[in-house]
Amino acid sequence: MSHAIAEAKPAALDPITVEVIGAALSSIVEETGEALIRASYSTNIKERRDCSTALFNAAGETLCQAEHIPIHLGSFIGIIPQIMRKHRVEDMRPGDVFVGNDAYEGGGTHLPDIVLAEPIFFENRIVAWTVNLAHHSDFADRGHAHIYQEGLRIPPVRLYREGVLQEDVQNLILLNCQVPHERLSDLRAQMAANRVGVQRFQALCAKYGVETVLGAAAELLNYAERKMRAGIAALPDGSWIFKDVFDPIDIPDSMPFAVKVTIRGDSMSLDFDAPDQRRAGINMTYTALLATVYYIVKSVVDPTILPNAGLARPLTVTARKGSILNCEHPAAVNGRLAACQRVSDLILGAISQAAPERVTACSNSICTVASFIGQRKEDGALWVYLETMGGGNGARHNKDGLDGVHVHTTNTSNLPVEALEIEYPLTLLRYELVQDSGGTGRFRGGMGLRRVYRADEDCLVRVDIGRLRSRSWGLQGGGAGSNGAVECGPGVTFNGSTAALKAGQWFAIVSPGAGAYGPPQQRPAEAVARDVAEGVISAAHAKDAYGFNA
Repeated sequence: MSHAIAEAKPAALDPITVEVIGAALSSIVEETGEALIRASYSTNIKERRDCSTALFNAAGETLCQAEHIPIHLGSFIGIIPQIMRKHRVEDMRPGDVFVGNDAYEGGGTHLPDIVLAEPIFFENRIVAWTVNLAHHSDFADRGHAHIYQEGLRIPPVRLYREGVLQEDVQNLILLNCQVPHERLSDLRAQMAANRVGVQRFQALCAKYGVETVLGAAAELLNYAERKMRAGIAALPDGSWIFKDVFDPIDIPDSMPFAVKVTIRGDSMSLDFDAPDQRRAGINMTYTALLATVYYIVKSVVDPTILPNAGLARPLTVTARKGSILNCEHPAAVNGRLAACQRVSDLILGAISQAAPERVTACSNSICTVASFIGQRKEDGALWVYLETMGGGNGARHNKDGLDGVHVHTTNTSNLPVEALEIEYPLTLLRYELVQDSGGTGRFRGGMGLRRVYRADEDCLVRVDIGRLRSRSWGLQGGGAGSNGAVECGPGVTFNGSTAALKAGQWFAIVSPGAGAYGPPQQRPAEAVARDVAEGVISAAHAKDAYGFNA
């Protein structure tokens, strides 16, 4: 029995049919995402929604990605080609499910992001792939000098073969996890989500005919390309360079980043310059760089462009191999999101020189992370908790920046305090916006956050944070946002990026504020007065920055 890859045949499709099928594809990935979240066990997925779902065509091109986490596209676009390179398509059968996470042999961007990919068969051939990713918050308390210290590396292998679980593969994965019962439950949730994706796509093919569905999918890719080209063509031709520094907590020095954005007609190239990859978990794989670029360019050029592979066709992305932004084996990549966030703002800085009204000032440029690990007193079981914090969002040409939000390539939700304190031996003492943290300007930058934790049992915490030395820049005369910071209570020693907490001790994380837009003297007095009344800025700051006497 032959299982060939389906090729879309040219078909005369009316726009309404294409639109209906496109909406159906979007509905499928949204439904698979909700199935994953509702069936999951860990707080990182069921509460924080640190997961993503997508559909790919048989050739491994993105058809549709749900509105979850933009950086997860980096894992998706890498794993399908890896599967097809390592496994004969002719040997694939309905019910085969591949699992993978590795940054170099599995198409991933960091090891906690485990992908399940399943070929969708219809009429005895592969017509598409359903894929989902869940961030398994497990690989904590590990080194980050190289990838072998960051967790279990999984190349694309069959977790299910013709619908039958390969228990030896699953057992190998679980043995290398610190909280295996969570991993098992979340893997089962991922499998349930894939089942939904397969069934819904097959039903779509049965309703409209497989050639119509595949033809519409091809047209949707072409449509995204046309929209991207039209959006780029509306921008002025030219080349613009923007530079910034990268200062994650792991590294004592500030490293220079730069990008050159060039627009010629309806195409855009982005050439990045960064230092050599480092022995720390801050490096990005090329697919992570691509996912970041696709997200930010789409958001600037035309946010309505469909999230499929067609939007990438007018874009050329280059970065030197072996650099932080295009790392090679065995570079550590666990904290690659910090670099992704900085790259996003770097691109905005370049495009601001061509179209300042289309971009925001610099955001907080980081996904602030606290990873806790401990051992429960009652039974000695290990527990791992991953916390991510929002920060300031950059101001726009006509609006203030948003306060305390996730920005750019991350999009996780806030874990409710009640859920945190029920499930983990931690107490949140304070959770607040930081006064005076947003940049001052005609439109102020968004405010950073402060979270103060008390350990109720002994535990270790690792922090990933940025903008400790640099500040998020403003645009058109706007001021910079405040720095990020870590604050320690009595008896707590913060060593580089980690601290050991004894029961009863506290520590705090302060995320950076964002840049403002326009000069401070142009901010209306009533807006400054409102900021003072609401506690956004202090009276002293209002006088110093705006000349306003409260």
